[in-house]
Amino acid sequence: MAKKTAISPTREENYPEWYQQVIKAAELAETSSVRGCMVIRPWGFGIWENLQQQLDQRIKATGHENFYCPLFIPLSHLEREAKHVEGFAKECAVVTHHRLEKTADNRLVPAGELEEPLVVRPTSETIIGETFSNWIQSYRDLPILLNQWANIVRWEMRTRMFLRTSEFLWQEGHTAHATETEARQETMMILDLYNDFVHDVLAIPTIKGEKTESERFPGAVGTYTIEALMQDKKALQAGTSHFLGQNFANAFDIKYLSEAGSEEHVWTTSWGASTRLIGGLIMTHSDDDGLVIPPKVAPQHVIILPIIHNDADKVRTLEHCEKLAASLRKQSFNNMPVRVKIDARDIRGGEKAWYWVKKGAPIRVEIGPKEIDADEVSVTRRDHSYRDRQKLKTNELIETIAEQLTAMQQNLYQRALTFREENTHDIDSEKDFYEFFKNDNGFVRAHWCGDANVEAKIQADLSVTIRCLPSEASEAGTCIFTGKPSKQMVIFARSY
Repeated sequence: MAKKTAISPTREENYPEWYQQVIKAAELAETSSVRGCMVIRPWGFGIWENLQQQLDQRIKATGHENFYCPLFIPLSHLEREAKHVEGFAKECAVVTHHRLEKTADNRLVPAGELEEPLVVRPTSETIIGETFSNWIQSYRDLPILLNQWANIVRWEMRTRMFLRTSEFLWQEGHTAHATETEARQETMMILDLYNDFVHDVLAIPTIKGEKTESERFPGAVGTYTIEALMQDKKALQAGTSHFLGQNFANAFDIKYLSEAGSEEHVWTTSWGASTRLIGGLIMTHSDDDGLVIPPKVAPQHVIILPIIHNDADKVRTLEHCEKLAASLRKQSFNNMPVRVKIDARDIRGGEKAWYWVKKGAPIRVEIGPKEIDADEVSVTRRDHSYRDRQKLKTNELIETIAEQLTAMQQNLYQRALTFREENTHDIDSEKDFYEFFKNDNGFVRAHWCGDANVEAKIQADLSVTIRCLPSEASEAGTCIFTGKPSKQMVIFARSY
């Protein structure tokens, strides 16, 4: 008899639908009346806020400052960098009018056509390039190290909540430097920052590397990525850092007067991570009972569930829960007070417990009159079985709460790392490569000579792409597709 699960279908039965049902059951987000857009509900936005705050702290610690640029970009700005506009043209939403007028039959129609159409920000390199050209005159103005938290619009045809929506939230960094060396160092420093953040905070193991030319950000000289493996064994690009060279500096005439007195173009970078990280979190850690959240980004760390059988129990039990919550909040985890919520709703205990299982709350604590009399609590961790309850003395819970949360954070990372290692394969022949991807998914490491035609054929045949040329390079070898020399193995996978 199949095990009954809170989420139906299960991952094995229908992974894409399982993903949607986890989001629904956890009350993370829902589709909106605007095509391709989502409403992020409080629990989902709580995850984003915790993620955002910790990533923001890391970005600021490297000397970057937050700023803000307009949502609207003049069409002429995009036209000034040819590869950039070509890369985003099909995804742009465009504002062409500035007011509405009523018709005779009381319908509203656009009126007041704009002299120049405005593109709703798909990314900000062009308008920031224009801004930098106004700000930078001398080598003394450099480097400029900026970041903005913003919303982005890319008119996607096929959308999936958090992974690919017409509007999404992100941070985008933009920097300008006097030398190529400084700009390249910035690009790689941010890649390392993303890698460490996703490992440490989201408990997701990733592989760092460079994108091939066909996968580069439009207008970049080099694009660097961190790639994660989801539970359906498909890859997810979790963050990118772009070395833009002098492409945007030339397009927007961003020049500075050097110490030697010569006029030079700056070197620029850009980099970003988005609400897609929440999609990655869901698909990396969650199970057939719902969401599983790494404690460092959980909106609440501990949910206290009072067990109340009658009115006589109510006051005493709730008072005890409030005292416990206050004691737990005095404890620190991840350099912050432990976050605690008491769920005193008048619903059945089992229903209430499953509600928080599906929402992925890291630790559930159940307390009733028997527990109060025994000075103990019943504790369940979300990374353990629903029935794996632990009886602890009240003070023991208070004293060990940070250890429990730390242990869960580490366990989730190790579990995801083990899964990735078990589903990463070295393949040394074209036949075995095609046979593997006809029947399975996962990360495949194989030698490739750098031929873009081979890369395109693999994508056409199997919907498989080169995810990256890993930073940790392997030994040179022979391309399994052409027999030509290969500098290193690369990572192949199907992806989101």
